[in-house]
Amino acid sequence: MKSMHKKRKLDAVIFHVVACVIGFFMIYPMLWLLASSFKSNETMFTNTYSLIPEVFDAATNYMNAWEGVAGVSFLTFLGNTVFVTVLAMVGCVFISLLAAYAFTRIKFLGGKFWFSCVMVTLMIPSQVMVVPQYIILRRLNLVDTRIALVLPWFFGTAFFIFMLVQFFRGVPKELDEAAEIDGCGKIAILFKILVPVVKPAIMTASIFAFYWVWQDFFQPLIFMNTPSKFTLSLALNLFLDPNTYNNYGALFAMSLLSLLPALIIFIIFQRYLVEGIAMDGIKG
Repeated sequence: MKSMHKKRKLDAVIFHVVACVIGFFMIYPMLWLLASSFKSNETMFTNTYSLIPEVFDAATNYMNAWEGVAGVSFLTFLGNTVFVTVLAMVGCVFISLLAAYAFTRIKFLGGKFWFSCVMVTLMIPSQVMVVPQYIILRRLNLVDTRIALVLPWFFGTAFFIFMLVQFFRGVPKELDEAAEIDGCGKIAILFKILVPVVKPAIMTASIFAFYWVWQDFFQPLIFMNTPSKFTLSLALNLFLDPNTYNNYGALFAMSLLSLLPALIIFIIFQRYLVEGIAMDGIKG
């Protein structure tokens, strides 16, 4: 018994040591980003892997990051990002919710065929869609406007539609029939009966949409030209100029500031994210 007890203790110690080592390597990039935002530009890459700055220059780095670049402040970039992210997230999740409801609860001609077409789009890289999107937005005179970053998301995404469809299929249709007997229409059934039931899936989709739009770099790079309309992901690129001076300190400082909202959202809503993924796995 003593030998088994000692073996269990040894296994627990080994497990925790290995977990701590793996955890350190997982969070090392974040620690490196934090440490680099405190370093001066002159000593930034003298001891690259060190987490202890040789020369502290945090005040200058964060002041430059807050002042922004190209005559545009950090708050302007942040405001653009929040505006685009919130509108795109709401539009994407709302349209995906309506599409999933139609595919699972409303019978119409070719429903299965159109659902298959939506699923096929999962195999199409998003970068491929940028060219036709750019042509359409240019003809609508929306290029270099914030709406250009929002509008492509307003048609939903196949991933969210599929995820919500899986949840809707797990909800008994008897609830719909009972609501119809009480005089509810299809819209009332959706928002009063089904939405509260699939709330974890909606929250999960909203969190994913938030992160995807918040960190998106490719679409702003293609659609935007005016620095005052840039999002944070695109603004960070302005700190790098191969022809002049690269302000790495301000770059890392702004990178850290731009991560804070995403970290706060994750901490607040991680319960819904875990719950939604867990329920989706059980239903699958």
